[in-house]
Amino acid sequence: MTQKDITFVADFLTEHFNEAPELYNRKGKYFNVERVGQYLKDEDDDLVSPPNTEGNQWFNFLKDSTHLKESPLLFPYYPEKSLHFVKRQMEGIIDQCLQKPADVIGKSVHQAVCMSLYKISQSEDSTPQLFKLPFLWNDKTSNLHYVLFTMLENSISKIHILRRHTDTSRSVSNGILAVEFGNFLNNSINESSDSRCYSCLDAHFYDDETVTVVLKESVQQEGKERVLAQLPLS
Repeated sequence: MTQKDITFVADFLTEHFNEAPELYNRKGKYFNVERVGQYLKDEDDDLVSPPNTEGNQWFNFLKDSTHLKESPLLFPYYPEKSLHFVKRQMEGIIDQCLQKPADVIGKSVHQAVCMSLYKISQSEDSTPQLFKLPFLWNDKTSNLHYVLFTMLENSISKIHILRRHTDTSRSVSNGILAVEFGNFLNNSINESSDSRCYSCLDAHFYDDETVTVVLKESVQQEGKERVLAQLPLS
């Protein structure tokens, strides 16, 4: 800790550790700092110093609202309990809400197709990350689902486009293809094929017919050029 940290803590204790005799007969500690700490204790006991909700606009609003007062959509308020208690209550309700959809969705999902993208040696200790920046897009007009991704290592200058029909019983032509950028931005045929080679930093669908990509020069030098390009799917 720095001296500044120590001074900050000392000032905080000096300001807030004032005795509160009116709480001496209550369970727990009896300093003003407990008005904060009591909310963070992971226990089900009531708060030592419950908050004063008098004048709270939200509680007044609920009290005066006939429809909202008993609404099952509002999470119940426990003014005597800590945040840990409320958190456990909320987690239980959320888990209960999500269980049924999880069961239904889980039983309805099945594998439509399997494609082998690359193979690695079984003897390698750690699996290299070869699959990068997958971006999903759903074309509702044509009922097509797209996945954009790049493969590292030897195909850094390519972007792959996987296309599937949302109806798994139907197939589409060119289900998967790769677009190679390479040196397509060379200014003339006299330039070396390696002088202006580009790789893909990121790619997203702009709309149903256009893909936006961010390219960078692959050469190892300062001030690498960045290019924002929009490519028509056609």
